[in-house]
Amino acid sequence: QVHLVESGGGSVDVGESLTLSCVMSGDIGNVDTFGWSRQPPGRPRDHIAYLTKDDRTMYDDSVKGRFTIYRDNIKNMLYLRMNNLKPSDTAVYFCAADTKPQTFWGQGTQVTVSS
Repeated sequence: QVHLVESGGGSVDVGESLTLSCVMSGDIGNVDTFGWSRQPPGRPRDHIAYLTKDDRTMYDDSVKGRFTIYRDNIKNMLYLRMNNLKPSDTAVYFCAADTKPQTFWGQGTQVTVSS
């Protein structure tokens, strides 16, 4: 079992930045891939950033060059740095931990970007 709790969401203006945090606890040593997903209003959840246990990163085209996923292994924290935010980034953001075969999710944190 892996327990995840996100924080750091909020309301910002276009072009501003936010950093989301995810506190991780439990069986983190068995996690193969960490990730962030988001669910815009009325739309399905999309995966936007991945970080493998050997520190490879992958990003969806919609956030590439603006978002950065990283973690602090000592503090058991996962982060998503979001720069140059756009209204289309408005969504509930979720952190995830994939242990294969099971994926664990946090409860989500709301990000709202106003133009």
